[in-house]
Amino acid sequence: MSEFGWASTTDEVLAGKDLSGKTVFVTGGNSGLGLETARAMAAKGARVVLAGRDRARLDEAAANITADHPDAHVETIVCDLSSLDSVRACGTEANKRFDKIDMLINNAGVMACPLSHTADGFELQFGTNHIGHFLLTKQLMPLIEAGEDKRIVNLSSRGHHIAPANLDDPNFENAPYDPWLSYGQSKTANVLFSVGLEQRFGSKGIHAYAVHPGGIDTNLGRHLSEEQAAALVERVTTSDPSFQWKSIPQGAATSVWAATAEQLEGKGGVYCEDCHVAPVDDQSTKGGVRSYALDQARADRLWAISEAMAGESFAA
Repeated sequence: MSEFGWASTTDEVLAGKDLSGKTVFVTGGNSGLGLETARAMAAKGARVVLAGRDRARLDEAAANITADHPDAHVETIVCDLSSLDSVRACGTEANKRFDKIDMLINNAGVMACPLSHTADGFELQFGTNHIGHFLLTKQLMPLIEAGEDKRIVNLSSRGHHIAPANLDDPNFENAPYDPWLSYGQSKTANVLFSVGLEQRFGSKGIHAYAVHPGGIDTNLGRHLSEEQAAALVERVTTSDPSFQWKSIPQGAATSVWAATAEQLEGKGGVYCEDCHVAPVDDQSTKGGVRSYALDQARADRLWAISEAMAGESFAA
């Protein structure tokens, strides 16, 4: 059992650790959980690469980290996960600039946005939260294979409790679009992706983890109206009367825990929350991972669909 829990912060999780010589690649690294994940790991000596859509915001984030930690080694790279061309360009650039990636933190995401589509025509939440990260991970795999730690952390959410991934209609071409249903399906896909990665690359020492950061008030909810935000809080507190918001350092703690915890050495394909591996639970509204999100057959089917949508296959 982990010595850390719900209230643990990034700095507490990383206390006593030396990440010198490690390279950490963080998507959505210019704000919120991604920025805090990067800051905490840079403070421990890691070379941190911030990936995001907006170069100016990336540069500002890097400057903020180095202002607090003058010795930090922080770099930036542009990657728009809603464009497969941008993801490929990022992969090409990363393979030229870096010699390895020890920890890949697939942190970026969108939540409950109005119906819209990626540059390649995919429903935005599934296309960004899953397909973009699927292709990026494929592009970065040579660097991960060259790393020492070889860990991939995929940010999911308790939102995966909302629904399994509808692999017959991931882009809502037939079913009426529902922003929360779409979000839940994309978060289930993040867990299934971790399962698929573990099955294919675990024997190479590459291990993948899905992470629920907890409820945090970040710009992830930028698409929500006041009414939607209020409805979300009511929905969460009704299902879990003990619910409390986490701070950003508390929310990012499970990401850095999954990336560094010794007790996870040699194993993956699990779902983590509050700095521990969550149990399989198909009933609780307060925690746990749904069995459908760990189902190997679903993970395999999602993998095949993802390769078709991304237009590229992983070389396992």
